[in-house]
Amino acid sequence: MSLTFALSKGRIFDDTLPLLKAAGIEVLDDPEKSRALILRTNLPDVRVVLVRASDVPTYVQHGGADVGVAGLDVLLEHEAGPYGGGALLRPLDLQIARCRLSVATRADFDYQAAVRQGARIRVATKYTQLARQHFADKGVHVDLIKLYGSMELAPLTGLADAIVDLVSTGSTLKANDLVEVEKILPISSHLVLNPVAAKLKRERIRPLLSSLQAAVQAR
Repeated sequence: MSLTFALSKGRIFDDTLPLLKAAGIEVLDDPEKSRALILRTNLPDVRVVLVRASDVPTYVQHGGADVGVAGLDVLLEHEAGPYGGGALLRPLDLQIARCRLSVATRADFDYQAAVRQGARIRVATKYTQLARQHFADKGVHVDLIKLYGSMELAPLTGLADAIVDLVSTGSTLKANDLVEVEKILPISSHLVLNPVAAKLKRERIRPLLSSLQAAVQAR
């Protein structure tokens, strides 16, 4: 029975390859050298489809892929959105592509004072669902501005007072004179399953999960 993986280019793809190899799956095509969006593996019944990181949950949820790997940020944002509906299984934290979701501002913006005073803060982010929940839990009033990239520009141009974005080393923030003022949650990449595939392809998926879990524990 065939199996389709949904992966995104970049860090998650690179970090997932060694885990797949430990599970006996080797991707034969290099996405950096090929324009192909469906990659072959050493197993004739296993293929990898390349999609945008934010689309991985959608492909898995609706059966375009049986299995996927996505960051917890993407998964939680998807689940909290109008099309999430909790329709994904999340059986394994792969503990790769680690970072954190944080609030950052210009160095001269007193974020803590603004929060204490109950000021209304303008926040730019692509994680509108997660940001809305975070600030609602804190009782902070915010106006959310949806952006898809170059998040650091928002405070520098006056578009927003703060941003909610992923932070790894913090070097990008520092290079743009921004500071991390609050950590929201730690992020790593998880394996996700389509619920129907998990049942119908149980005999194919179960050993894969065991192999991946062993590979994660051996890291």
